[in-house]
Amino acid sequence: MNILKIYTDSYRGLSSESWMLAIVMLINRAGSMVLPFLGVYMTDHLGFELDAAGLVLSSFGIGAVIGSWLGGILTDKKGEFQTQYMSLFLSVPVFCLMPLFTTEIGLAAIIFTQSVISEMFRPANSVAITKYAKKGNLTRSFSLNRMAVNLGFSIGPALGGILSAISYDFLFYSNSAAALLAGMTYVFFFRNRSGRKKEVKKDEGKKVVSPYRDHKFIVFSLLCMVFSVCFFQLLNTLPIFYKIEAGLSQQQIGMVLAYSGIFIVLTEMLLVHIAEKKIKLRITLLLGSVFAGLGFGMLGWFNSLTILFLSITVMSLGEIWAFPFMSSVTAIRSGSGMPGAYMGLLGIGVSVSFIITPFLGTYIAQEFGFKVLWMGTGILLTLTGIGFYYQIPHLLRKEEQNKETD
Repeated sequence: MNILKIYTDSYRGLSSESWMLAIVMLINRAGSMVLPFLGVYMTDHLGFELDAAGLVLSSFGIGAVIGSWLGGILTDKKGEFQTQYMSLFLSVPVFCLMPLFTTEIGLAAIIFTQSVISEMFRPANSVAITKYAKKGNLTRSFSLNRMAVNLGFSIGPALGGILSAISYDFLFYSNSAAALLAGMTYVFFFRNRSGRKKEVKKDEGKKVVSPYRDHKFIVFSLLCMVFSVCFFQLLNTLPIFYKIEAGLSQQQIGMVLAYSGIFIVLTEMLLVHIAEKKIKLRITLLLGSVFAGLGFGMLGWFNSLTILFLSITVMSLGEIWAFPFMSSVTAIRSGSGMPGAYMGLLGIGVSVSFIITPFLGTYIAQEFGFKVLWMGTGILLTLTGIGFYYQIPHLLRKEEQNKETD
């Protein structure tokens, strides 16, 4: 009964705008079928070699870095509303064009273009969450948004696994339709809304510092990048492992990934609420990194279906106690100055992983085997968690260190 009360309390006090942002994100991510199956699409359908597929996937990361940087600039100059709807609507025609590109260079070019457009959305969306969150609910507002992402991610890959068995083209057209619907919904909800300006406090007399000159935050962003390099194998190298080593079908791959999304949807708000109240930020991020490392590490020894589900459960625990708190630390550090640029730099750190991960992951798997890849991933994630533990106190004022993120 006490757990039930904590669970219900974790949803209380969230603003209507936070719920609306989550709805838009759910619609958009429910159509996210392309990226999880892109590696399988290239190796299974187009006949690309494993290393060639990794290089093409890296073009997504290059575009994501540029998109995050550009999105941060546009958010500070034009506002988060314009940046988000522009990103959503421009994504629609590009997804429709993707099936026409079947060569390595052509596919890399269109993936790069789509990545720039779609990743402009990330810093603008994070600023919107900060803008509309009620005082004391910042991390939970980020978690609500991530819950929508994962609910959509549980729907998208499951449906994508079914559709890809019929035709891979359906993946691209479904993604396009979801982006269009998300854009229309977002404009309808937010076209006449303003943020909670009365709750925003500017630091009087405090000089606004660019995140690109904030050395302590740069170190934090690098740690976030390393975590992301390791973790986002979930989107490319891991599905290939499921297909080649574990022998799963597309439908089974989709179901394992969908299970991860459902698990996060059911538990994230509760676990984040507990962490906010009981655990310090640096310990939360340490635990998140260690859990993620353990989830990947166990794949080096076992690949039965039971272990695959157990592994992704542990990875999901790590994800829950890492990504929302990265965003909260960033929001706190930025204060009232250049929030778009700060979120953009965090996004760049995450987006760089989309360059490094596909190429490095597939290269290590091909040259040294998946066991070496997963064991190395586990060790690196643990070291990253230790880095978070020692770096976060340098980012926060004393009152923020003692307790929370909001």
